[in-house]
Amino acid sequence: MEILVVGSGAMGRWLGTALCEDAPEPVDLAFADADPAAATAAADSVGGRTVATDTDEQFDGVCLAVPIPAVGDAIRGYADRAERALLDVSGTMTTPIEVMREVTPDRERVSLHPLFAPANEPGNVPLVADATGPVTETVRSALDARGNDLFETTAAEHDEAMETVQARAHTAVLAYALAAEDVDERFHTPISSELDALAGQVTDGEARVYADIQMAFDGAADIAAAAQQIAEADAEAFERLYDDAGER
Repeated sequence: MEILVVGSGAMGRWLGTALCEDAPEPVDLAFADADPAAATAAADSVGGRTVATDTDEQFDGVCLAVPIPAVGDAIRGYADRAERALLDVSGTMTTPIEVMREVTPDRERVSLHPLFAPANEPGNVPLVADATGPVTETVRSALDARGNDLFETTAAEHDEAMETVQARAHTAVLAYALAAEDVDERFHTPISSELDALAGQVTDGEARVYADIQMAFDGAADIAAAAQQIAEADAEAFERLYDDAGER
């Protein structure tokens, strides 16, 4: 089976590794990237090969591992390279599924979103199995073999969940990091220590990735509004907010 991965960042390499190491049948893997050196490094790391971004070569499946803002155009640009299946791991699902339905109505279509950094695999992988077949089943089998928990969802359900687990969560952690001051470690509580660790984890990533998430999903304003409520609350109002938070 021949599969092209477009994008040689962390997610593209993760998917390529899974396909080369754990697919139920041999996979001839190729990488394409706007940065040829990145494609070469990804191919070398998993035993694949590289192709130019404007290749006219045909593949059984094409997987888009590109930033969220680029995924719609990437799907349109590579749809005619996919003979049997088109997939994405961009992190959003509504746009990819809509565009795949538009440009590849007669092919397999799946959107996956690993909810972890590659170093933290295995983990949960929601997916929209819009139209399945041998190629997408091979990808699913490879990820399942690595211990990941793949579960089916809808594009709307996934994207709504991301407003909380990504946009709101990242906003809360980054807001703490921006507002916190350096203190002697001996003063930290179990809660502040956890927040410090989360802030370090979030800020150790790529700013562009987090910016893409904030632009793609609502939720940040809700955290700001909640923080404003807490800041302005008197003792009685604070207790109500505290109780509301506990009930949620």
